[in-house]
Amino acid sequence: MIEKYLSSAWNSLAPAIGNHLWQSTLVALVAGALVLALRRHNARIRYFLWLAASAKFLLPFSVFVGLGKLLAWRSSPVAPQSATVFYAMEGIGQPFKHVAPQIAVQPNGVAAAASPSHWLVWIVAAAWLTGFIAVVLLWTVRWFRISAQMKSAELPSQGRELDILRRAERIGGLRNPIALLLSRTSLEPGIFGISRPVLLWPEGISKHLHDAQLEAILAHEVWHVRRRDNLYAVLHMLVEAIFWFYPPVWWIGSRLVDERERACDEQVVASGSDRQVYAESILKVCEFCLGSPLPCVAGVTGADLKKRMVHIMNDRILHKLDFARKLLLTAAAFLAIAVPITFGVFHATPSRAQSPAATPTVPATVFSSVSVKASEAIPSGLHKNLMRFNLGGGSFVAEGATLQHLIQMAYRIQDAQISGPSDLLTKPRFDIDAKLDPSFVAAMSQRGPQEMPIDDQALLKSLLANQFKLVAHFETRNLPVYDLLVDENGPKLQEASGVQMMHVEHGEINSSGTPMVFVVQQLSTRLGSMVVDKTGLKGNYVFDLHWTPDASEEERLARADEPGRAVTTIRAVNPNQREAEKLQAEQAAMTHQPDPNAPSLFVALQEQLGLKLEPQTEPVQVLVIDHAEVPAQN
Repeated sequence: MIEKYLSSAWNSLAPAIGNHLWQSTLVALVAGALVLALRRHNARIRYFLWLAASAKFLLPFSVFVGLGKLLAWRSSPVAPQSATVFYAMEGIGQPFKHVAPQIAVQPNGVAAAASPSHWLVWIVAAAWLTGFIAVVLLWTVRWFRISAQMKSAELPSQGRELDILRRAERIGGLRNPIALLLSRTSLEPGIFGISRPVLLWPEGISKHLHDAQLEAILAHEVWHVRRRDNLYAVLHMLVEAIFWFYPPVWWIGSRLVDERERACDEQVVASGSDRQVYAESILKVCEFCLGSPLPCVAGVTGADLKKRMVHIMNDRILHKLDFARKLLLTAAAFLAIAVPITFGVFHATPSRAQSPAATPTVPATVFSSVSVKASEAIPSGLHKNLMRFNLGGGSFVAEGATLQHLIQMAYRIQDAQISGPSDLLTKPRFDIDAKLDPSFVAAMSQRGPQEMPIDDQALLKSLLANQFKLVAHFETRNLPVYDLLVDENGPKLQEASGVQMMHVEHGEINSSGTPMVFVVQQLSTRLGSMVVDKTGLKGNYVFDLHWTPDASEEERLARADEPGRAVTTIRAVNPNQREAEKLQAEQAAMTHQPDPNAPSLFVALQEQLGLKLEPQTEPVQVLVIDHAEVPAQN
């Protein structure tokens, strides 16, 4: 069981992690190009460019893409539905438990599992966790060592170091004073903490520095506090811990330290310190003290010392950003956020996300009566499932329907798009007889053809909310899906009109004219994974499809305690045919067996219908069940 969950997690996470890494690397390359273009400008600008590249590793583009899709879904109009449609679904042994294994298609058309071996998943998960723990443990040990040194340090109330520190704070514009601790260790001067920073000062170094040098070093530490360098260092340490296996992350960390120290050097020199005195003070600290063991304890000796000395002693004038470069940075920041949001907006199509359009709410008083009873199994052990919504006649009838069937019909979604307790969704079966209020039906029948028709989805959602206390929400998840496409040679489907019916059994689908939305639902049920219609076929089609179910389909049937047969009927009746085409809900027990010589489902689709399935991993709208109850019989 654990192996299956790991394999499923691998199928969802591995592509997402790969996409996130190359996208973050691309952002880092763009940041590097901008740093190169601004190499003659202030170091603080280059520092924040590298910091933005680091933050990208914590903020996937999928967040902005999801925001764009959310904006698109909220702004997209509700597609009007035809008032002349009358739906019914009927099935025996229909409810497969939705499991979503990643399936690949071999050259011969035989379905094969594409998931990695279970042992490989275990190895990868264990390797990452080991590296993560090792990095965090190493930093934690170093942190506690510095913390222990602070406990033995003294807090002076006066003294040369404290007086110069307060003067440096006033020059640097720091409002809150920094606590000064005198330590007997040889660790370099450094800022410890984030919200309440403390300067840990080795008292032995003071005798080697005269006042000007001491003031330069303390000014350097004041600028670390003012720039919040420790906070930003902790954020990048989190990136390094999570992505410890990715070398560019560590390279970005070294660039951050380099530009951080150079930025402080520039501020110290700009505040009036003599360049030569400042350079000498840093060299003396390096001579008598050890460097800081943690990036989040900002010291004075970090980065490449030789390059820093050259940078400090170079009296060239640093250029300020002109209008063109300001425009370049603004455009880069805008594009980094706007591009993924725009991508999400333009890719939030129903065919890709299979997200049902928002439907208006309907008050419970629309139903004059609702009867819900537990369904009884047919003596043969099969389960009968019928759902019929007659908007013209003002009734909704269900026999042997599960909560999952009702949710599918109400939200026009597939099994793989429903996440909730399987026992509650698939085990209890109900007989429902709901009557619409006659005055409501009369008012709807008087509407003209151009007016907004009644929404059967909203009516069924209202019934679920009032009778089953259903509370749910949509969220986007990356799931393995199948794209249903037209084969290179074109579709082998004949378009039909009039009464429509689909008859489905184990290894067989016969259609006398049904839309593709019902075809993909049936394929999804048999594959155990979501199927996305990308055929572009909009009509109702006649076809016969025969295949031999594979082991995974048989396994799902066995887990569902079903005999391995399903019959589903879907009809649409125009208003002028309503009386002549009333549905009969009787279904006798059948003994159909699939043809053992028939091809696999993948091959059958190509040979018999001119369609093909391609495995993908895509963002999918999943309906998460927050709460539902079995209604009392009434």
